Amino acid sequence: MTLITFLVSAIKFGMVLLFGSTGETITEKSGHLNLGLPGIMCVGTACGCIAEAIFFDLVGGRRGMENLAFLAVLIPILATLIGGALMGLIFSFLTVTLHANQNVTGLAMTTLGVGISDFLIASVDGYKFTAGAKFFNTSLPFADDLGAFGKLFFSYGIMIYLSIAVAIATSLVLNRTKVGLHLRAVGENPATADAAGINVTKYRYVATCTGSAIAGLGGLMFVMDYLNGNWEYVIDAIGWLCVALVIFTTWKPVFGIFCSIVFGAFYVAAEYIPGISLASKEIFKMLPFLVTIIVLIMISVKNKKENQPPASLGQSYFREER
Repeated sequence: MTLITFLVSAIKFGMVLLFGSTGETITEKSGHLNLGLPGIMCVGTACGCIAEAIFFDLVGGRRGMENLAFLAVLIPILATLIGGALMGLIFSFLTVTLHANQNVTGLAMTTLGVGISDFLIASVDGYKFTAGAKFFNTSLPFADDLGAFGKLFFSYGIMIYLSIAVAIATSLVLNRTKVGLHLRAVGENPATADAAGINVTKYRYVATCTGSAIAGLGGLMFVMDYLNGNWEYVIDAIGWLCVALVIFTTWKPVFGIFCSIVFGAFYVAAEYIPGISLASKEIFKMLPFLVTIIVLIMISVKNKKENQPPASLGQSYFREER
């Protein structure tokens, strides 16, 4: 049973990362390297938590939330999507319109996002959004009847299944639609895409805002589902894990479903090893980054086109230089 518990924990944490990596993959496919992801996830999460707290007051407390459980989940999700998208819009304005350096801007957005989220969370009573956590991690009603199988596959809240659905939908859009083809063209060679009549600016704006909104859901799930409504300052650290996971998945969202579970297993493994020291626990948390470095070296050596990042990743596009 300990193995099942470990796998469940790995899956739950992994799906937090899946939201972030899927959102960052969409952004990077347009040629944008968004190192502001940790800050964006923090702001999106804070917006969702504050929306939950406001909803708590409007319905008159816990009892009112129980009568409107669907809204207690939907409202924070919408607020998180809006908060993440707004941060993505700021990043896009700075890097697409003003042609600011993407790396520097991303790091500044991370610092800004962490500060904004800390300020926002400090302005509300934590118990108000903690009260809504149980609606996020409510499992399917028949999970307990199926024993270990039910616990492993059906004992999760709605956010777990939403993250998988988003990853699959993203893969289909990127690989099977005209929009996905145009987006990949923008990421590979924006000058050629522009000459073909594709609006590079529009695609980069939309991809960055959409990716940022989706990534924000990862932070919301981490707080409201994985931590049962307790705000933690390690959301920004999770953002960096998501950036690493994008490389580990070689920019393939569906492959990210499996890879995110692997990352989750690395990250939580130390909690299930008896007698392990604190220092050893931190070493286990380093494993995802170590594995990412190994994968990065491998894809660089093999140099297969399908495993490489978009050719224009991190580069600003100046139309007048076309």
